[in-house]
Amino acid sequence: MPETTSPNPPAQKVNLQDFMEKNFRCDFSMSEFATLSGRSLSTFKRDFKKMSELSPERWLTNRRLIAAYDLLKRGRRVSAACYDVGFKNVSHFSAIFKKKFGITPGEVRRGKSLEPIE
Repeated sequence: MPETTSPNPPAQKVNLQDFMEKNFRCDFSMSEFATLSGRSLSTFKRDFKKMSELSPERWLTNRRLIAAYDLLKRGRRVSAACYDVGFKNVSHFSAIFKKKFGITPGEVRRGKSLEPIE
């Protein structure tokens, strides 16, 4: 089970990148991520834009996929990796995983690697 942040919002803004890295596995809405990081939703999105070219939603999906890839490379079952990184649906996870990496989660688990990017 991922470590979650206290439900009480901090008195001041926390470092957004550190906060997101520690909590990307959590099942929070964007509003909850904002509140827990000490920001309004609009300030959260504005600060996030300074941190990443991706929207918070896309960053979150991408970060979860990368974490799942690492777990699968170490032999974690597909369903376990899916839920461990914060996805709720294995078929959705498998579809977006294949779209991003070009191979299925099962192929990664069985030892197939990504082709080197030139």
